[in-house]
Amino acid sequence: MRFSKKKTAFAALLAASAIALAGCGGGDVVSENPGGGDAGAKNDGEMYVALVSKGFQHQFWQAVKTGAEEKAKELGVKVTFEGPAAETEIAQQLDMLTTAINANPDAIGYAALDPEACVAPLEQAKAKDIPVVYFDAPCNGDVGLSLAATDSKAAGALAAEHMAELIDGKGEVAIVGHSQINSTGVERRDGFVEKIESDFPDIKIVDIQYGDGDHLKSADIAKSMIAAHPDLKGIYGTNEGSAIGVVNAVNELGIEKGKLTIIGFDSGAAQVNAIKDGTMAGAITQDPIGIGARTVESAVAAANGEKLEKFYDTGSYWYDADNIDDPKIAAVLYE
Repeated sequence: MRFSKKKTAFAALLAASAIALAGCGGGDVVSENPGGGDAGAKNDGEMYVALVSKGFQHQFWQAVKTGAEEKAKELGVKVTFEGPAAETEIAQQLDMLTTAINANPDAIGYAALDPEACVAPLEQAKAKDIPVVYFDAPCNGDVGLSLAATDSKAAGALAAEHMAELIDGKGEVAIVGHSQINSTGVERRDGFVEKIESDFPDIKIVDIQYGDGDHLKSADIAKSMIAAHPDLKGIYGTNEGSAIGVVNAVNELGIEKGKLTIIGFDSGAAQVNAIKDGTMAGAITQDPIGIGARTVESAVAAANGEKLEKFYDTGSYWYDADNIDDPKIAAVLYE
């Protein structure tokens, strides 16, 4: 299924984002740790939605889980939420998907690590008449009914605009990406690259490497970039782990705060602190609580045979030291 980037208003989710992360859970919600599984979740007759995410280790996914649980509690349905320990563990994620399908839920929500590897398992879901909705990143094929996600190319372009402004429209920059496979990694990279190439001819992207969203690997990549390009003016990290890796590299090398312009993606305590202390210039945040909530809402609607939009854009926002305490921004940050 091909998902058009149609922006759809979803103001209620922004309000939901203001709810504290610690206040979720309880009631009729079933939440899972990675690999847990719960084939009996549907036995009591209540609607059951199985969610399989890209990962579990980043605070972003914990916030998605929070949004899903809050919406499930509101709608009176059960959810399980699973994800592999790292976003490189495609086989583990596919095992979780297969387990979810075998549990015969009323609907499945899925965030694809590999858009091709998930095609065959999801055909099994289709054969069993289990509706599937996507969140964050879709699978190829025609099984999924809807996608709840950030418009990642637009978000990447927004990062490029702020990078250009911060380095006065000229100089060398680099990208530490998190994936060359899944759509978020590709689109956040491409949105940045295309915006720089089209609008800022005096900025040169001198290197793009991939750290799989791992902060240790990303730090090593950033160090090598800085050594290879002594005139480097900025680095863009395309997800939480990538950005923190760049921050850690700069700190370990003893580079003066602000000398290298660092722009990140997502939120989390480490990035928020890095922005507040001047190590990072700013970042793009999504609305992960909104993504989780929209996914459950879409899954329930699909289970009830209701019509869905192909794409729900849950939004992206620039935040830095100047606006980080703005209530509208604070509502979509997570620590």
